[in-house]
Amino acid sequence: MRADLEFGSIPRLVRAAAERHADREAVVAGRTRLSFAQLGARVEAAAAACLAGGLQPGDRVAVWAPNTLEWMVAGLGAVTAGAVLVPLNTRFKGAEAAQVLARTRARSLFVTGTFLGTSYVAALRRAAGEDLRLLPRLREVVVLGEEAAPGGFRTWREFLAAGARVPPAAVHARAATIRPADPSDILFTSGTTGEPKGAVVSHAQSLRAFGAWSELAGLRAGDRYLIVNPFFHTFGYKAGILACLMRGATMVPQPVFDAATVLAHIATERISVLPGPPTLFQSLLDHPGRAGHDLSSLRLVVTGAAAIPPTLIDRLRGELGVPEVLTAYGMSEATGVITMCRRDDPPETAATTSGRALADTEVEVVGVDGRPLPAGEPGEIRVRGYQVMSGYFEDPAATAEVLDGDGWLRTGDVGVLDEHGNLRVTDRIKDMFVVGGFNAYPAEIERLLCRHPGIAEVAVVGIPDARLGEVARAFVVRSAAGTALTAEQLIAWARREMANYKVPREVRFVGSLPRNAAGKVRKGVLRGVAAE
Repeated sequence: MRADLEFGSIPRLVRAAAERHADREAVVAGRTRLSFAQLGARVEAAAAACLAGGLQPGDRVAVWAPNTLEWMVAGLGAVTAGAVLVPLNTRFKGAEAAQVLARTRARSLFVTGTFLGTSYVAALRRAAGEDLRLLPRLREVVVLGEEAAPGGFRTWREFLAAGARVPPAAVHARAATIRPADPSDILFTSGTTGEPKGAVVSHAQSLRAFGAWSELAGLRAGDRYLIVNPFFHTFGYKAGILACLMRGATMVPQPVFDAATVLAHIATERISVLPGPPTLFQSLLDHPGRAGHDLSSLRLVVTGAAAIPPTLIDRLRGELGVPEVLTAYGMSEATGVITMCRRDDPPETAATTSGRALADTEVEVVGVDGRPLPAGEPGEIRVRGYQVMSGYFEDPAATAEVLDGDGWLRTGDVGVLDEHGNLRVTDRIKDMFVVGGFNAYPAEIERLLCRHPGIAEVAVVGIPDARLGEVARAFVVRSAAGTALTAEQLIAWARREMANYKVPREVRFVGSLPRNAAGKVRKGVLRGVAAE
């Protein structure tokens, strides 16, 4: 049965998981291990505390914290009480977080105390005033974890204690009022190509999309799922938390990506499912300590990006022995998932494409005139289906730029469909540059460069050129085999491997590429470096 029809809302999913998988291990977070029944009880306690604080259906509640058990309980508790969840990027500075809180008129905020040496509370106070006077709609701030809360804020323990007087029947009654079409969350885009915008998505959309994702991935009860993708991102929250609740899989949240920690988690917790961006798997494969860990439990890997080196898929299967490696494509504006490989696809399908559209989803590639292009022709990807957002939160102008009257969503991505409907995502339209009249797509150039054994990672941007208009500059992270690689050698190799207009005219070697917390390369930062 479709998950949206089976559960209807995220609160009912949480309660159903607590009943169906009661004694099965739900969460492993440090020394804490909870069953699904225990997790459900904690979520209801958080929902009761929200009701005690006066939260009303439709109020926006933000969570600004890394992947922790408290994030899960606070976020799901707020949604159970009828709130619309607003996850905040952990890479945000105080001013950026305050901007989103102001734009959404968030009523409550759950915030981590100190993370990676940064006091999020102090950062918020610097941006919004010591008394948060610049956020007049923010009525409650709760500091997660065991840290003490400064004046005016509440500790997590104090917050939960306030809900003790709210009976479970009141929580169940509030949850029962939530309709499938009600908004469940506002997920803000990563902002790599402009100011972040909040995509509004409903309970039904989230459940149906990730019910389909779970089915295609083959996620099952008893799987042990390491959630490295951040919870503020669709793939951490929905492909992680919601999918595990649907299927009865154990969640092992990891607050920060660190290859050594991931390897240790896989070995000690017998992790079987590990979604993540290509850079995560590249780091695991190249880690000097990999051979010292038993990774035989891994059975499913799901990844996706515009530029996935085909050798990465081969290495995951060959070197790590992962039997099922799937690729997928999605975006926040389409509830995080649009296309996906199937488990019975030939290996080359996952190595070269992001699979086919989900059921009841239309995907087409169109030219500059908006007309569909034939298979093999690159153009902008458009999608229409149940998972397309209702719009950007209180931003009709921005919504109109990407959603037309017929329900088609302009993704801003460039792609190619093959004769079987498999989609290959080649780039962002805004990343494309023109070399002497030829359209150059950075992701395509990156994919070609990744074939060089001396390259671990690469990012390409366009830079001004007096003769050709623009040319490519490559920022390269050398692999262990490429320590002596020079720019001249790489450019000479590229001239033999790709059309001349694609060849980088400049190469800069770097220790790492700048990325946001979702793992996407921050091309804007690289363009700034190139401009300097």
